[in-house]
Amino acid sequence: MTTADNPDPQAPGWDAFPAPDLALFEQLAHEAVVNLPQPWRDHATHVALRITDFPPDDVLEAMGMEDPYELTGLYEGTPLTEKSVMEQPTHPDIVWLFRRPILEEWIDRGDVGLGDLIAHVVVHELAHHFGWSDDDIARIDPWWE
Repeated sequence: MTTADNPDPQAPGWDAFPAPDLALFEQLAHEAVVNLPQPWRDHATHVALRITDFPPDDVLEAMGMEDPYELTGLYEGTPLTEKSVMEQPTHPDIVWLFRRPILEEWIDRGDVGLGDLIAHVVVHELAHHFGWSDDDIARIDPWWE
């Protein structure tokens, strides 16, 4: 950082700030769930949140994707609209967030807060869990406003 950018040589520059880590992503994802309106909030707390840097290669391959930066999130589970009371789940439904692709989108956009972008990805992955329509998503996450 140049002196013009940081007039106080004793003040920390950008090099004092680490990149947002997995723990911060997890915190922001949980905040997104807590901020959902009822009744969605209570149901969303039963979906596990997992954060990792990139999607696994087998996931990309199964989705026909080559670039790991194309996938910011993924829902793993059976939507509520398709669950049967006769089914015994073997593990909780999961919303995966992929830190590096989200960071790349955040940087490319340059006009949205990281917490807002993470909330947007969380809501859209939860939409798969809830079986929401586009209108439902728009009411919960008015991303364009």
